[in-house]
Amino acid sequence: MSDNKPTPPKNTNPNDPKGNKPGAPAPKQGRGMFGFFTIMLLVFMLVMFLSSADQGKEITLKQFELYYIGGQIDKDSVTIRESGVTATLTQPEVDDKTSTVRVPITAVSREEISHRIYELTENNIKEKPPSEWVRFIYVFGPFILLIGLLWFLLARGMRAAGGGGGMIGSFGKSRHKTMTKEMTGITFKDVAGIEEAKVEVTEIIEFLKNPKKFTRLGGRIPRGVLLSGKPGCGKTLLAKAIAGEADVPFFTISGSDFVEMFVGVGASRVRDLFKQAKDASPCIIFLDEIDAIGRRRGGGFSGGGNDEREQTLNAILVEMDGFGSDDGVIVIAATNRPDVLDPALIRPGRFDRQIQVPLPDVAGRFEILKVHAKKVKLGPNVELEKIARGTPMFSGADLAAIINEGAISATMLDKEFIEHEDLEEARDKVKFGRANKSRIREKEENKLVAYHEAGHAILQVLLKDADPLHKVTIIPRGDFGGATFALPEKDRTGYSLKWILATLRVVCGGRIAESKAMGNICSGASSDIRQATGLARAMILEWGMSPKLGFINYAGQDTRETFIPEKDYSEDTARVIDEETRRIVDEAYAEAEKMLFENWDKVEAVAQALIKYENLTADEVHKLMRGESLQRSTVADLLGSGPSTPTPEPKPDPTPDAEPDMPTDSLPDPA
Repeated sequence: MSDNKPTPPKNTNPNDPKGNKPGAPAPKQGRGMFGFFTIMLLVFMLVMFLSSADQGKEITLKQFELYYIGGQIDKDSVTIRESGVTATLTQPEVDDKTSTVRVPITAVSREEISHRIYELTENNIKEKPPSEWVRFIYVFGPFILLIGLLWFLLARGMRAAGGGGGMIGSFGKSRHKTMTKEMTGITFKDVAGIEEAKVEVTEIIEFLKNPKKFTRLGGRIPRGVLLSGKPGCGKTLLAKAIAGEADVPFFTISGSDFVEMFVGVGASRVRDLFKQAKDASPCIIFLDEIDAIGRRRGGGFSGGGNDEREQTLNAILVEMDGFGSDDGVIVIAATNRPDVLDPALIRPGRFDRQIQVPLPDVAGRFEILKVHAKKVKLGPNVELEKIARGTPMFSGADLAAIINEGAISATMLDKEFIEHEDLEEARDKVKFGRANKSRIREKEENKLVAYHEAGHAILQVLLKDADPLHKVTIIPRGDFGGATFALPEKDRTGYSLKWILATLRVVCGGRIAESKAMGNICSGASSDIRQATGLARAMILEWGMSPKLGFINYAGQDTRETFIPEKDYSEDTARVIDEETRRIVDEAYAEAEKMLFENWDKVEAVAQALIKYENLTADEVHKLMRGESLQRSTVADLLGSGPSTPTPEPKPDPTPDAEPDMPTDSLPDPA
């Protein structure tokens, strides 16, 4: 491109696509249709006024005859009009200033009144037919006014659309939000836990600040950046930080905002968005949840080439190919499902770079907690490192919720600052739900839950390949009657066979312990059964950990394009998969049962302590397993009011065959 070619001035106002100067007066809008509408209204009102003006005093035909015979009417002034017979009085009445009288005529009485008037006046009468214009306005005036009003509204809406592809009103206009650094106030200082992603987008910031630096060697900056990751990992926050660091306009819009009930609106909004972005360059376009319109075309049950979402996707593909590297427009998109996006959208030249925004590791979680902790008051006993280590697989949004819930909890307790136990409670609340401390359970139900959780806790301690125990409780929380919490020593990027087998044994411990202690089983272990089955099937279908089925993947691809599950194996293989699943779970159950029976005295000690104290820490569980006793007050001792729960009213003794009450996490009876 020649350097002598004059370049048009940049538009400093991103909301003015025509590039008008900020201080220049806005161009006058044409008012032809509005003026036409006003004139028609005035003419109609004038005709109505003239047609009704000086109509005179309304009288009956009988009174008209008396006036005429008595000589009170000027005989040369009698006139028959469309709406009635009018005449002028020779002398107005004393109590009335009008000098004209009128006999109204209707379609029914026209013939009779006209005949009588002709006889009375001996045909000395004037006929005045209505004006053709008056008749025309009476008949067509309302329709003309309605058409003029609709035309005015359509013209005004099309002007407001401003390049909206000819859509009615502003449907075709992009519904994006324009943000600046001052509006968001977010920079890289507010983003933590995703250092690798921050390093990758640094090049984008450098290009937006100094584009000539990259063109010196002939390089081309990526036109699009796709941020992918699980919900809450910070994709939107990272995009805002890019705009804040580069200090450029930030156009943000969701993928669902493109599609409306009218065909073609999505493509029109895409064109309008890119047009305004080019006028405001350098800038960033952020498309959130792009999978709403960027799904793979022609798959599953889509509507084919005429589908509205496909038209919108085609418009995006064309626009991203249409602007060059010197336009100064960077498109950033975010999605949770990059596997369902159309290949044409993520090819080089459109979204050149795909940046994975992962869940934070323990160091990243600690940094995220520190960022959010700056906004609250923390007590001296708060250990953010411990909270970070106890929140594996938590996203940045989950960690922010922990800090916020801790602040709310401390506020409700009238504390001056947030203590460590507030954050511990907030973590459990975010993961499992609120503790139902007010729920009163029967004695047998409490015992069943205590033995169930004791079975989990004992195996968690005995199995060296399992995660270390953190605490165990029988206080209902969310949908769970109790919970056993583990505290992983490290983050896992994969699962080893030893850890999976140990976890399977821990999961089976609850059902085994309640069965031996109560002589019965209940549906409270439904979540444990679901977890064990899921782990066993994943070992076989995805991870190749079955000796019979070997190093083969049977799970297929999860693209969610069809309602029919993908199945690339025979019926014989399906039977082997079921057999292997059953074998893995049965072996884990048998091994867990053997370990619990050999250490049943420890299960008894932990279960009785849970019934008494309701909560046990890992250190207290270790003491009980060593045969030591706990020296701390119970809930009843702290309250000083006897039993921790009200004494229930006497009930008849249950029969020996009666089943114990189900815990809160049990499923409802199908009956």
